Amino acid sequence: MWRLLRSNADLRWLFIAQVISFMGDWFTFVAVAGMVHDATGSEFLVSVAYVSFSLPAFLASPIAGPVADRFDRRRLLIVVSAMQAVAAMGLLTASDDMVWPLFLFQGTISALAAFVKPAIDAGVPNLARDPDELRTANALFGSMWGIMLAVGASIGGVFSQIFGRQAAFFADAVTFVAAVGLFALIRRPMQEPQHEHRSTMHPVQDMAEAVHYARKDHVVLALIASKATFAIGAGTVSQLPVLASEVYGWDDMGTGLLMGARGVGVGLGPIIASRYARGRLSVVLRICGFAGIFYSLFYVGAAWAPFLLLSALFIALAHLGGGSQWTLSTYGLQVRTPDAIRGRVMAGDFAMVTLVISVSGLLSGVLSEAVGPQWTMTIASAAAGLSGLVYLMTTRPIVRTLEAQELVPA
Repeated sequence: MWRLLRSNADLRWLFIAQVISFMGDWFTFVAVAGMVHDATGSEFLVSVAYVSFSLPAFLASPIAGPVADRFDRRRLLIVVSAMQAVAAMGLLTASDDMVWPLFLFQGTISALAAFVKPAIDAGVPNLARDPDELRTANALFGSMWGIMLAVGASIGGVFSQIFGRQAAFFADAVTFVAAVGLFALIRRPMQEPQHEHRSTMHPVQDMAEAVHYARKDHVVLALIASKATFAIGAGTVSQLPVLASEVYGWDDMGTGLLMGARGVGVGLGPIIASRYARGRLSVVLRICGFAGIFYSLFYVGAAWAPFLLLSALFIALAHLGGGSQWTLSTYGLQVRTPDAIRGRVMAGDFAMVTLVISVSGLLSGVLSEAVGPQWTMTIASAAAGLSGLVYLMTTRPIVRTLEAQELVPA
C-alpha cells in the first residue's frame, strides 16, 4: 500500500487530503455530541446531532451525482472543501445556551460532503494505473477512513477536553483549508476526457439514467443495496455518546474512545477483507451479507459489557464487518460502472445509505428516551443481523451467477 503512495503522486495527494479532512470531522463529532448532550440532556437530540452528519448528504445527493459526472472533479473538490471550511467556522457561533448553530452548520458541511464522496469514488479509478492499483487504493482509502476515525475521535476527545470544543471546531476548519491545497496538487484528470466539462445538467433526468442503469445490472443493484441494508442497524452508533456518559460515566474522552474503537475496526476490516476477496465480486457480495450478522453479534456484547474498555473491544470487532462491507461494495461499484455514469451511481449509493443511517439514528433516539441506550443498541443490532441474513438469501442467485463467470478463463 505504501508503495502505491510513493509511486502515484496524484493518489498520494488525494489520500493525504482525505486523511486530514477525516481527522477534523471526527474532532467535530465528539465536540458536537458532547455539547448537545451537556446543554440539553436529551438522548434524542444527541441522535439528531448524529443525523446532522448524514441526512443533509442524502438531500444533496440528487444534485451531487450529476455534478460529479458533468464537471471537473478536481476543481469540484477544491471549491467544495473551501465552502466546508467557511461552514466549519460557523460552528464557532454555538454555545451551551445556543446549540442550533451546530445542527445548521454541521448540516451544511454534510450536504457539501455529498459532492466530495462521489467525486473521489468516481475519480480514483482514473488515477489508478491498473486493476491492482485500484484494488490497493480502494483498501487503503477505506481503511484510512477508519484509522482516522480511531485517531481523530480518540485525540478529538482529549483535545476537546483540554482545549475546549471551540478549539475542536476551529481545527476542523483548518483541515478543510489544508485539503484545498492538497487537491490542487493533483495533476492527472479524475475523469475520462470525453466526459469532462459537460455543463448541461438536468438533475432529475441524470439521476433517472443512473437508476435505470442500476435496475438493468443486478450486480450494481445488489452492491447499492448492501450499504443500505447494513445501515439499518446504524442507530447503534448514535448511542455511543449516551452509552459513554450515562452507562459508564465518562465524558468526551469516553465518547472519543468508543468512536476510536469503531475506527480501529473500520480501518482493519477493508485490509483483511480485500485480501480474501481478491477482486471477486461473488466474494464481495457474500462478505457484505455476513458483515451485518458479524456486526449484530458484537454490538449486543458492546451494549451490555460491564466496563467501557470491554465495550470498546466489542465495538472494534463489530466494525471489522462494517469496514469490510463499506469498502468492498464501493470497490464493486467502481469496477462495474462506466466512468460516464459512475459519479451518479456513487451519489445514489451514498444517498441510500445516508437516508437509512438518518432514519435509523432518529428511531434510535426516540427509542433511547423510552428504554435507554443499551436496549436501543440491542434492538438495532438485531435489525442489522436480520437484514444481513435477508441480504444473503436474496443475493444468492446473483452470487452463483458471478461464481460461474469467475470460473471461466479470461
